[in-house]
Amino acid sequence: MEKVQPGLSDVSISGDIPVEGEITVPVGSPSHDDEYSTLDEPVKETILRDLKAVGKKFGHVMYPKKSTTLLRDWDLWGPLLLCVTLALMLQGGSADSKEDGGPQFAEVFVLIWFGSVIITLNSKLLGGTISFFQSLCVLGYCILPLTVAMIVCRLVLLGGTGTASFIVRFIVVVASFGWSTFASTAFLADSQPPNRKALVVYPVFLFYFVISWMILTFSPSHSNTGP
Repeated sequence: MEKVQPGLSDVSISGDIPVEGEITVPVGSPSHDDEYSTLDEPVKETILRDLKAVGKKFGHVMYPKKSTTLLRDWDLWGPLLLCVTLALMLQGGSADSKEDGGPQFAEVFVLIWFGSVIITLNSKLLGGTISFFQSLCVLGYCILPLTVAMIVCRLVLLGGTGTASFIVRFIVVVASFGWSTFASTAFLADSQPPNRKALVVYPVFLFYFVISWMILTFSPSHSNTGP
């Protein structure tokens, strides 16, 4: 007769054979992600934490150094704040315009963001290792010196639009332009191939130059212009 081979289902373990080891399923064990979870964080603490992060990035722009904070912990809250502030202060800057300058806000806003996107795409096409949003973060935060220059120029223009006023505004704008260009290149230069850094810096130079020119040529609109 043919013998039937026993299958796995026919194999049984005797009750007197001890089973060594211990099988446990950890339930609710703390993980690395749980320690940094912000789902249960109050809204006030979230806002304060984000504001502190934005303030630290402003400090890195005003004092550029070998730091990867702008690249590692990128965000677009600071660039958005600076862009809106600069666009509002440049609104209605044409002295011979009879309109309220409403469209100028959109023009400045689109110019800043469109220029940042073009520079970022140029950097990526040239082999840059920086990500798209990291580049937007750096370019946006580095508008801070030019925004400060715009505030100073508005204050100077309150005293008049003579030669002395223009000289003061020229010095402030040139210094801010140089600072913005230096700060941005300090963060972006290391992410580019050594033989293509000039091709990346040149669009950055033009980008901040256009913004600086808009600030320098700004003159407050006069609504009561006589015939």
